[in-house]
Amino acid sequence: MLFTQPIFLFFFAVVFALHWLMRRNGARKVLLLVASYIFYAAWDWRFLSLILISTLIDYCVGLLLVKKLRHFSRGTLLVMSLCANLGILGFFKYYNFFEQSFSGLLTLLGFHFHPVAPIIVLPVGISFYTFQSMSYTIDIYRGKLRPTRNFVDFALFVGFFPQLVAGPIVRAAGFLPQLRTARRLDLVKFKGPIALFLCGYFKKAIVSDSLAPLVDRVFAAPETFGVSSVWLAAVFYTVMIYCDFSGYTDMAIAVARLLGYELCVNFDFPYFARNIRVFWQRWHISLSSWLKDYLYISLGGNRGTRFATFRNLMLTMLLGGLWHGASWNFVIWGGLHGLALVIHRLYSERIPSDSAARRFVGTLGIPLTFYWVCLSFIIFRARTMENIAAMLRAFLFFDSVGSRALPNTLWLWLIPLGLFHWLFWRVRVIDRIQRMPDWLCSIAFGLAVFLMLLFLPFEYKPFIYFQF
Repeated sequence: MLFTQPIFLFFFAVVFALHWLMRRNGARKVLLLVASYIFYAAWDWRFLSLILISTLIDYCVGLLLVKKLRHFSRGTLLVMSLCANLGILGFFKYYNFFEQSFSGLLTLLGFHFHPVAPIIVLPVGISFYTFQSMSYTIDIYRGKLRPTRNFVDFALFVGFFPQLVAGPIVRAAGFLPQLRTARRLDLVKFKGPIALFLCGYFKKAIVSDSLAPLVDRVFAAPETFGVSSVWLAAVFYTVMIYCDFSGYTDMAIAVARLLGYELCVNFDFPYFARNIRVFWQRWHISLSSWLKDYLYISLGGNRGTRFATFRNLMLTMLLGGLWHGASWNFVIWGGLHGLALVIHRLYSERIPSDSAARRFVGTLGIPLTFYWVCLSFIIFRARTMENIAAMLRAFLFFDSVGSRALPNTLWLWLIPLGLFHWLFWRVRVIDRIQRMPDWLCSIAFGLAVFLMLLFLPFEYKPFIYFQF
């Protein structure tokens, strides 16, 4: 059930109507929890048990962490929670990856070890709700949060359907208090969420899904394309993944707001970042902040020596890359960003802020950062080492023997896309729409829906981050 499909719009219309018709807050929350499980079961009902297991374990551990127990220390309880969550995540997402990597290593050493790998289906959204649930017990262990005794509240925190399958990764401290007070329909600002949903729909269904065939064609056989086409595919994929993922986030936030709830911002115009550090403060914010708070700081952060700080940065980004998928592509992608963060930190320490070199690099900061992001996304997207090598030869060294080419006029697509992105960055369009007269908004929304239906692709494509 995709946000861009008519069946979701029907599903949400029913949930929206029932939710606001109910008077009691408890009944509303039960409705949302049931709706969330129905939404997830529409993908694969068999994996509902995994959400329930994770929910039950962390709910119980959260309560036990504030009790004085004779046989279990607080550290033991936290380890139980982490092992349960990471065990489920590790088996379903990484078992085959580690088994194949281990078999390959043994083969290199001269041993023949080829066990029959089980067929394991990856549950949609498992990386998101696992991290979200783990953050709850870690925050209680650190004394930053009191556990909730209301099981429905906690289950809804873990399984709230707008952000269940692809984030943002919500913190309990920001979401649970919202569940304790009844939402009021008269406080819902409809124009802003509707505009945000349409914006997300446009980014996903019109921009991302339209670029996908062009990108797929080049990445499938990059050695057969010229340099210009490889560059175009790399840039288009960078635009495509942003529109796909931020489009989902826009729609998730909009749906939650229409129900009276607020989710955290996940993107803040990352392609206008002047350096890689700022990029990660703006890209997938809920994950990057999770990695910083629960992994980087736990490793020691920047409290030790310079070497220890760089090591912690690299480990955090390598594991952040692995979070995206069971493939060495993602590990290398994370490593590239870790390396960029280390270089930026060294540069910031050694080059005075008022120097000419600093000002010069600052002037070129946005295109340099975007170039590095495009480069790293080549490795993120390519499926074989041969494809990676062919793409990087063309992208880095302008070396390609391919004769196929995408039309150069496709570069012109970047002009309206860039202007659209810049306009939303500078003007904060959603806030302005919220202040527009109702009659003008109705006309604008109707026109937007009509135009999007004209250009809507015939095929519905899953969101890219559903696979993570």
